[in-house]
Amino acid sequence: MLGAAQGLADEGECDTDAYLTALCYFNALRELGGARRIVEDEVANRLAHYGTRRRRAEPADHPFGDRTLAEPVELTSRVSTDQVAAAKRRLEATFDAEGAEPVDVALATNMISVGLDIDRLGLMLVQGQPKTAAEYIQATSRVGRNPQRPGLVIVVLNVHRPRDRMHFEQFGHFHDTFYRSVEATSVTPWSPRALDRALAAVVVAIARHLDPALTPAGAVDALANVPATRAAVVQHLVDRAPAEIEGGRVRLTTTIEAMLDDWIAIAADQTAAGGRFTYADRPHRLLHPPLDPVLANLSPAQQRFQAGWSMRDVEPGVLLKPSGPSGERVSGAGDMS
Repeated sequence: MLGAAQGLADEGECDTDAYLTALCYFNALRELGGARRIVEDEVANRLAHYGTRRRRAEPADHPFGDRTLAEPVELTSRVSTDQVAAAKRRLEATFDAEGAEPVDVALATNMISVGLDIDRLGLMLVQGQPKTAAEYIQATSRVGRNPQRPGLVIVVLNVHRPRDRMHFEQFGHFHDTFYRSVEATSVTPWSPRALDRALAAVVVAIARHLDPALTPAGAVDALANVPATRAAVVQHLVDRAPAEIEGGRVRLTTTIEAMLDDWIAIAADQTAAGGRFTYADRPHRLLHPPLDPVLANLSPAQQRFQAGWSMRDVEPGVLLKPSGPSGERVSGAGDMS
């Protein structure tokens, strides 16, 4: 794939930049780690002379190009958030940009299923069939987002895995009808627990989008001065809710009104002494991540305003302290922390 893209670029073909970066998707970190070693060693060594050594006999041509690979980048949970952000910025760099550091190979897990909207990407390798149809659709839609540059997705299936073999045997039919295979969501919209988790973030987001006066980070206390915006937030959510919502729309209206009252009261209390109070900036802020340790020290009203920064903000980590049958310390158990 990398050699063919380089061959097209060497021939001066138009719009080859979309295919010079190979975005590689893996179902597990173990498979990704093994692939990284292969890319850094075997692929890099062969690709340096691939265009020279690989020729097509008939019709006679030179379809591949020699290429020097830079170190691959990762979009996985085993690298820091800063590194992931830097990798995304590099993925936006084109190969013809002066002074840029374009990416030859990007290795990724399901982290790229959402939030990776880079329209220059056009080439993806999927190692093994993803575990769900929804994940397969979301991951492969990261390439070919520019209508002028069609995306090419190559799926490498394992004959020894029954699920991979089944998808291979029904490859055409599955892709003709794969939307019917999308799994049902595990979250019931408008259920009490869903509202507990997401309502505060949605209310704040709608208010900030509706009224420019509420948009700046430090404009938390402006809600008290815009009753029309407050009414619009309530109306928007109530109109969207189904009539059969648990407790009815009247209960939903009461819940949103109470949340907006808490918002105004919290902002007034925090800014009374002239301190800085924002939506999300420390130390004093309206919204807190669900796992923020300071939540335990806040009032019940403040605890209602939670918004997850990522899909991984679901449950806190668990500290393991392995011990022997008699309570003694286990040698080497520190590696598990």
